[in-house]
Amino acid sequence: MGWLILIIVIVVVVFGPMLWVRWVMQSHSEEIEGMPGTGGELAQHLLEKFSIEAGVEASEIGDHYDPAEKMVRLSPANFSGRSLTAVAVAAHEVGHAIQHHTNDRRLQMRTSLVPVANMIARVSGGMIWAAPIVGLVTRHPVPFSFLVFLGLSGLVVRMLVHLVTLPTELDASFGKALPVLREGKYIAPGEEVIVQKILRAAAMTYVAAALADVLNLARWAAMLLRR
Repeated sequence: MGWLILIIVIVVVVFGPMLWVRWVMQSHSEEIEGMPGTGGELAQHLLEKFSIEAGVEASEIGDHYDPAEKMVRLSPANFSGRSLTAVAVAAHEVGHAIQHHTNDRRLQMRTSLVPVANMIARVSGGMIWAAPIVGLVTRHPVPFSFLVFLGLSGLVVRMLVHLVTLPTELDASFGKALPVLREGKYIAPGEEVIVQKILRAAAMTYVAAALADVLNLARWAAMLLRR
């Protein structure tokens, strides 16, 4: 019974934020009659308003800002949608473009760390998958343990990078997007509470990813301890 409770707690802690983010986004994705523009149109308007040389395009790989190509990318639903989710997410990603435009050091740090962390995570994943094969071939626990240790270290690095990005995400939502939406009267006063919730969910996306990495870390650590 104790193990079952522990498993339930872990599942809630790890997957709860991710499910909450998806629920918030989907709950407010319905089209609003009278919305003056789509998420893509709002993003383009805001970039022009702040004289930021960046583009806007729909993307199948999700909502994000690409500093290298200076491109605000929105999911098709948010790019062409006229919903509070589309508006809030578009403003959030433009918030990152504003950070880039103003040479925000936090965004610069994330931009430099994320590709390295992703590369390390891919190599680490390969090491972890190779560890059982190496263990069978060598018939010795040391090579297996060493590869798993390196793999776990890579997952830890990516988890820490995700956590480091949280201040950058919160600033994009509440330091940039919300004031812009409020001062420009792009949202009605009665919609602000909902928009704040969506902006919080947008900022928590990376935290949810970090928690998923924690689950992977715990799973592989358990495997190592059983050896």
